Amino acid sequence: MAAADNSWFVYMLRTGSGALYTGITTDTARRLAEHQSGKRGARSLRGKGPLTLVWQLPAENRAAASRLEAKLKRLGKHDKERIVRGEHQAEL
Repeated sequence: MAAADNSWFVYMLRTGSGALYTGITTDTARRLAEHQSGKRGARSLRGKGPLTLVWQLPAENRAAASRLEAKLKRLGKHDKERIVRGEHQAEL
């Protein structure tokens, strides 16, 4: 189980309208495909495509990924856009 714990990622997707969605996963490509298919993806993303993976960051483990996800979700869109552009990384 320790090996799986080392492969967590926090990611952001951009919707067709430009909104940003934040989540965690062990496989960003698989998760993006799930979101795009609408079958196993977040309900809030259904019908909001096309979806694009715009940012991801590896996390130490699931707990660390969840903490960073919560922190990102509290940020405003301006700050999230800065992170996507790589201008805000040091503060994560």
